[in-house]
Amino acid sequence: MLFVCRARTEGNTLKPIVICADDYGLSDGVSAAIEELIACGRLSATGAMTGLPGWKRRAAGLKALVAEHPTDIGLHLTLTGQRPLTRACGLARDGRLPEIGPLVLRALAGALPRAALAEELRAQLDAFEDEWGAPPDFVDGHQHAHALPGIREIVIAEMAARYRGRLPWLRNCTEPASWARQRRLGLRKALVVGTLAAGSAGRAARAGIASNDSFRGLYGFTDDPPYREVFQASLEGLGQRVLVHCHPGHVDAELRRLDPLLEPRTREYTYLSSGECGEDLERAGVRPARFRETGPRPGSLAGH
Repeated sequence: MLFVCRARTEGNTLKPIVICADDYGLSDGVSAAIEELIACGRLSATGAMTGLPGWKRRAAGLKALVAEHPTDIGLHLTLTGQRPLTRACGLARDGRLPEIGPLVLRALAGALPRAALAEELRAQLDAFEDEWGAPPDFVDGHQHAHALPGIREIVIAEMAARYRGRLPWLRNCTEPASWARQRRLGLRKALVVGTLAAGSAGRAARAGIASNDSFRGLYGFTDDPPYREVFQASLEGLGQRVLVHCHPGHVDAELRRLDPLLEPRTREYTYLSSGECGEDLERAGVRPARFRETGPRPGSLAGH
């Protein structure tokens, strides 16, 4: 496959931001697209769905790729839509995790099965470490479920206990509303997600866990506006530790079977691998970077 994107540079004149692809391991097509974008320097992080077979199939190849192209590899905690690694008593039904809507309602009602959630989290972390041979660089969640009330407390407590002395960073799905309003695109979704996730970064900081202070890339997965405009807006605005998340992929039979998000993945990949994306990054004065490049581990994140 011919790429027009260029390798990630370490230029000091460009602001480092994290560009993270979700859903590694969901299907071979999704994983391959993410690997290609890592290789050509457009991504600096990806989160792995370790409960799916694709993680075991591709982890060794990803590890070899990351040895040449340093990238943050994290756990994309999956609590919706797929099969759990554990029995997930009180959470899964007929061997399948709930959709995000019912999970949100249970979270807001304080009716989540905490023991089952903790067990599933540990199983997915175990599955990560079994293949990777090391802790994840970060933890985030499929459909941002890791940040829901009742779940974030479990995630933060497990991270703090399990990785004491070598804490991963945690995706913060919130930012000041004024920052989101300045970008306009995806504002409604940003406000909803941010409201549900409010307080996550502060709780994480009190446990010594670092987080991003700006979360970007949310949109309605339509082609209006074009994805290029979504991404361009994601490169602008305030924030020191900026995280732009995305969902590139090649659509294959496995993806069609497992997930309804199809055409948007193709559109995102097409743009992210294009020369236009490189031009937009340069014009915005930013570069894809690992989280640790965005600044020291601050002790002042609790205010976010």
